[in-house]
Amino acid sequence: MAYTLTNGILTVEIADTGAYNGTRFDWTGFITQVTLEQGKHTFCVPESLVPGQGTGGFGLCNEFGISRAIGYDDAEVGEWFPKPGVGLLQKQEDAPYFFAGSYPLIPFEVIEEHTTDSVTYSVQPMECRGYSMLLTKRISLDEDRLNISYTLENRGSKELLTEEYNHNFVGINGKNVGSGYELRLPDNVRVEQAESIYTEELLSRTGDKLSWKNEPDRPFYCKLGGWEDAGDSFYWEITHQPSRVGIREYGNFQPGQMALWGEKHVISPEVFADISILPRHSKDWSRSYQFFTI
Repeated sequence: MAYTLTNGILTVEIADTGAYNGTRFDWTGFITQVTLEQGKHTFCVPESLVPGQGTGGFGLCNEFGISRAIGYDDAEVGEWFPKPGVGLLQKQEDAPYFFAGSYPLIPFEVIEEHTTDSVTYSVQPMECRGYSMLLTKRISLDEDRLNISYTLENRGSKELLTEEYNHNFVGINGKNVGSGYELRLPDNVRVEQAESIYTEELLSRTGDKLSWKNEPDRPFYCKLGGWEDAGDSFYWEITHQPSRVGIREYGNFQPGQMALWGEKHVISPEVFADISILPRHSKDWSRSYQFFTI
């Protein structure tokens, strides 16, 4: 079911499990809006403003295995492979896994527990060719912070090798991307592996700050450096100076990489957690989002 969590400082809207029913993003804890009650500032926007375009992302939604889909490479065409938070997907052709592709799906069963300021999802195991896992995700509020904690338990006979990240479709107060936005990292920010010259020319870098020279008229994408020395106390921070408001994400893990995607209406910093879990072992990690006025 859908949930609204509130503590008087933040109000968080979470979609019904299955309202998003694609094969890319985790179905559980699909956060469609966060409102900072002081000023009624909002932070979440859709992946695309054009109906039918994109892959259905919205707000703070996470994905497992964008480049390392569990069990895909060793599956034969027609066999199934697990996507955490989603279900069993069927391999359709002898080609590399494509995160934005559409695959036949058997959804996982999800058990939910909630209070006024927290909700916990338990995504039940389903055996698949030696792969089996229990995913537990808890979303809770603590003053001006939204906390998301994860536990992935390997209940199969094969090692789990994948990655997880939150796409973070951010648009503060619905304002378009442009010179009013700033992105900060712990150290001098670097733009790496820019997808195009357009991305290189769009972004301006000064010390730990990245900004936009103008309003983009097409998508932009790159990898980012400047977080590596922060270890497991990394963060990124986006502020919208005209609104005098911002959002900061912390994590308790050493990131594997960081990327930046966006277009005219949305900025998406993406911090990746590497996952390697032997059978009968588990991994815990967490993300914390702070929402603040300047």
